[in-house]
Amino acid sequence: MTRKTDYTNSSQQRILKVVLSMFGHEIDGLAPGQLAKLAGIKPGEATRDLDNLMQAGWVEPVTQGNAYRLTPMIGQKAMSILHTIDRAAKRVEETRNRYTRSN
Repeated sequence: MTRKTDYTNSSQQRILKVVLSMFGHEIDGLAPGQLAKLAGIKPGEATRDLDNLMQAGWVEPVTQGNAYRLTPMIGQKAMSILHTIDRAAKRVEETRNRYTRSN
């Protein structure tokens, strides 16, 4: 697909990469240096991105050390997607039953 305008922003792309890199580290979190290595960014960028993510409520500090993790909000939002899919599946199943029921 060819796009007429490129709205890509390197800072936004980087912060999305940071978020994806944080999945799987919900217990111990990641120090900014560890995060920088995982995301393939500079340590200063990791620190700046973590601050922005904290301000948005996406990241929280881990009580011990200098580590950060995703907040429970991320998992809660993911669960809401699953609930929506489950409700849709129920509606599809009810419709299927209506069309396949023999009288």
